Amino acid sequence: MRVLGIETSCDETAVAVVEGEAGTGPVGRILSNTVYSQLTEHRRFGGVVPEIAARAHLERIDGLVAQALDEAGVGLADLDAIAATGGPGLIGGVMVGVMTAKAL
Repeated sequence: MRVLGIETSCDETAVAVVEGEAGTGPVGRILSNTVYSQLTEHRRFGGVVPEIAARAHLERIDGLVAQALDEAGVGLADLDAIAATGGPGLIGGVMVGVMTAKAL
């Protein structure tokens, strides 16, 4: 089973492809793991600004999905499932990840 995972609940945009056998628990392989950190965008404010975080996720998510698939050597048709963080987290970022997963 191959799964594309999307994480956008706070200030990092992450996309990974993992592979494993159903029913084996946490045993498997990480085929790709791409992360974009928003640290530089938020540093000057002294913390995470939800609106800036959501916009940064929106700007980066498509490229990270493409990069993760490319690094894993798979296409969308090769995936068995797509998962995204549904919460808890900053609602704007969570919405970007969930809507991206649904669109794929």
